[in-house]
Amino acid sequence: MNKIVKSMVLSAALCGLFPMMSHAEGSKAVAVQPQTFEAGKGSFMLNGEPFVVKAAELHYPRIPKPYWDQRIKMCKALGMNTVCLYVFWNAHEPTPGVYDFEGQNDLAEFVRLCKENDMYVILRPGPYVCAEWEMGGLPWWLLKKKDIRLREMDPYFVERVGLFEEQVAKQVKGLTIKDGGPIIMVQVENEYGSYGIDKEYVSTIRDIVRKNFGDVTLFQCDWSSNFTNNGLDDLIWTMNFGTGANIDQQFARLKELRPDSPLMCSEFWSGWFDKWGANHETRPAEDMIAGIDEMLSKGISFSLYMTHGGTNWGHWAGANSPGFAPDVTSYDYDAPISESGQTTPKYWQLRETLAKYTDGKKLPKVPALIKPISIPEFRLTEVAPLFNSLPKSITSEEVKTFEDIDQGFGSVLYRTQLPTLENGATLTVNDAHDYAQVFVNGKYVGKLDRRNGEKMLQLPATKKGDTLDILVEAMGRINFGRAIKDYKGITDNVVLTVDREGYEYVCDLKNWEMFPLPDKLEFYDSMEFFPVEAFTPGENGRMPIGVYRGTFNVKKPSDTFLNFETWGKGLVYVNGHPLGRIWEIGPQQTLYAPGCWLKKGENEILVFDIMGPRDVKSAGLDAPLLDQLL
Repeated sequence: MNKIVKSMVLSAALCGLFPMMSHAEGSKAVAVQPQTFEAGKGSFMLNGEPFVVKAAELHYPRIPKPYWDQRIKMCKALGMNTVCLYVFWNAHEPTPGVYDFEGQNDLAEFVRLCKENDMYVILRPGPYVCAEWEMGGLPWWLLKKKDIRLREMDPYFVERVGLFEEQVAKQVKGLTIKDGGPIIMVQVENEYGSYGIDKEYVSTIRDIVRKNFGDVTLFQCDWSSNFTNNGLDDLIWTMNFGTGANIDQQFARLKELRPDSPLMCSEFWSGWFDKWGANHETRPAEDMIAGIDEMLSKGISFSLYMTHGGTNWGHWAGANSPGFAPDVTSYDYDAPISESGQTTPKYWQLRETLAKYTDGKKLPKVPALIKPISIPEFRLTEVAPLFNSLPKSITSEEVKTFEDIDQGFGSVLYRTQLPTLENGATLTVNDAHDYAQVFVNGKYVGKLDRRNGEKMLQLPATKKGDTLDILVEAMGRINFGRAIKDYKGITDNVVLTVDREGYEYVCDLKNWEMFPLPDKLEFYDSMEFFPVEAFTPGENGRMPIGVYRGTFNVKKPSDTFLNFETWGKGLVYVNGHPLGRIWEIGPQQTLYAPGCWLKKGENEILVFDIMGPRDVKSAGLDAPLLDQLL
């Protein structure tokens, strides 16, 4: 199969930060020794000896590749012996049959780095992962098949799962423990009890995993309240629960059904994730420490979700359900290792606790940290106003979703002409996924925010032929529950309701132009730019909606946090790297910019702001702003 190289990561050596050696360069010729890992009576067995899994959950696509080795070392120094990781299907197969395991997506290299750091690996290849990631890891293009049944015995879905798992298995071939590699367990699906009851489907995924990954220990995870609904007799069962849980209670039913089974909390939630417009989430360190201490004192294995969360680069942040609650770019998760790889008070408290469970061995030294820098305030100097740079349109009598026009991410401008509305009308959009702004003849009328269930607004009086524009920005697809079948754009229709002499008349608007605005750097760069000075703020105090571009200088590259408090809503790129989403409502007001993606001297920044900034400035801070609501 073809591969594409999406990552534009500079080498760590170029940046002067944490030089990495390749597996070939960093490894000496050592005879590979086959090992064994299996479920024994009341314990996992590694090479015939009892083994307690102390796993750190971290996800390679959420961490800059030059920092992978340092982050793994931080987990090792914390007292962990294993790394637990998801494989995000949509990141690895952006279009059907085109696979990307290069650069930032180099799964095999990450697994090899774990091996070089004497860390075992638990592989979680989905197909569904949740993880507050776009569509729970499922690729958006599955939705182009309108009648698809996700995570069910749908022939097309099962076929695509099989093809993907085959590619993942090729990447990690020779890296399972029986071949001397670090992979000790592979997960089958993910928390299926929160989706439905379908042992036939779970069994099919098990068979696909077993066929491709061979003789390796398989397990399935769920909640203590529902794990029996889909539990398969030939898989290890593990529980997921968070800090503060009653641990004996969480395992009571499992111990009753399988008294000799090893016990493991496969996701012990260290914190929680942030949603746009809500307070920054934190969890007490004491609760996390107490839970881990209790589990280890009882010989219970665990994986700490998250030990290091990282970042939802670009458009990868998902959204939660019920309702629609899109996640912010930062996946800090209030974890022991912060989003940018700093140690936190949680880290040191946990390290002290885990030091009690090392069989007398001294913990490794904590690796050097990256010291964040400040960057003086700078201004973006060019703008490409959106309404001046629209691409070629797609025409249709009916509105179409993003998926209908083969677009996965970004925005679409929907345009049609209005009839005469002497007294205005009520506009109803069924439904705008996810944030819509309405304009008549280029003048802003109002917004529809899916988070708040907004579908209607009042239009002013219009003349026949006046232009109606609806700019719809897609945020992350829902990543949890049945709502993961989450189409973007306008998903049904747009109607006008006119009240005349006490009677309501409804008009279903037709004959649409749709201007695709994909979240792609080459699209933004193709727009026509003008000096920012040529434009002034409008009546709302904002500069034009569009793409802004500029540069800033760095004396010595290191991590920083770019401040977007004066900006509206949109997406940011630095030196071609997608940093993520911004939204003035908060709580996140800065974006993490890794030093390994910066250059000494001039760096380019590009911001697509769908609301328009109040000021076109930014600066690099030495600490993030993650808890500031508008």
